[in-house]
Amino acid sequence: MKRKDFIHQSSLAATGMFFSSSFLTPGKKEDIILGHGKKRYRINTKWSKADAMQYPVKDCHEMIQDKKGRIILLTNETKNNVLIYDKSGKLLSSWGTEYPGAHGLTLFNENGEDVLFICDNNLHQVIKTTVDGKVLMKLDYPKETGQYGKAEEYVPTETAITANGDIYVADGYGKDFIIQYNHKGEYIRHFGGRGEGDKYLKNAHGVCIDARNKNNPVLIVTSREQNCFKRYTLNGEFIETISLPGAWVCRPVIKGEFLYAAVLQSQNNLWKQSGFVTILDKNNKVVSNLAGSEPVYKDGKPGEMYQTNKIFQYPHDVCIDDEENLYVAQWNSGKEYPYKLEPVV
Repeated sequence: MKRKDFIHQSSLAATGMFFSSSFLTPGKKEDIILGHGKKRYRINTKWSKADAMQYPVKDCHEMIQDKKGRIILLTNETKNNVLIYDKSGKLLSSWGTEYPGAHGLTLFNENGEDVLFICDNNLHQVIKTTVDGKVLMKLDYPKETGQYGKAEEYVPTETAITANGDIYVADGYGKDFIIQYNHKGEYIRHFGGRGEGDKYLKNAHGVCIDARNKNNPVLIVTSREQNCFKRYTLNGEFIETISLPGAWVCRPVIKGEFLYAAVLQSQNNLWKQSGFVTILDKNNKVVSNLAGSEPVYKDGKPGEMYQTNKIFQYPHDVCIDDEENLYVAQWNSGKEYPYKLEPVV
């Protein structure tokens, strides 16, 4: 399902509905404890201290933490595509006016320096920059694959970078290929693509490097329409499917032994103004759903997952900081700033 279809179906599903940051269900949002087991959190919907008039946001797409401990937010608002915060929510700086389709944000430590990879849906490009916005490299549409006749067919949504600098780009709103480049941006291979069968993908929205087994790092790729993640070798060979019934997952994010992901909610193939955050353990088993149903497994298979609290509006990404706090970015949510969630001990 393509981005324009999300927006169209979302507007249909949201007819007659309105949820704001003051929505109470029950009591204030800040009074609700989200999650299950050892992964429970208290939410702060007013974390961002940015002046909305001076530093507006449109869709808050993705967030990362840099080596200085700062929280970096990517939005497709061209007055300030990148907002840089401290962990208290104080805005430290901003930059970027040239990324109207800013969607994917990945951080990589390159020879001791942090660099960013931005996927822009409108420009049909991946742009590598410094953390203060200097452009270092641009990857245009991958005509080397033989799969694309024009740039408009390529709509990258996410990147993942291996320790040696290889770049994997998920064409999540285009043809659903994963394209691999070396650190210089030279094409290596492509795999996946839209189709039926285990090795293929449907809405390859996200991709990450799973190095929890240091001796055998693999790729985890979103197949959103199939309600799952899929695991591949770094050479693009399919390994297995991680089934997540009911979960239209965004990008996978790994911190420590856990995998985190924002989840959109769908009903009768219409997008609702809602969603939740799911957390999987090192065995890729769901252990907590924040604003979602309690994880249930029967005969080793997960049960259907769904939203239980109307806390989030289209959650799109999760950032986990060095103190295990979560930050949730939301798109199509009425220019809402990200929420912060603090662990309940």
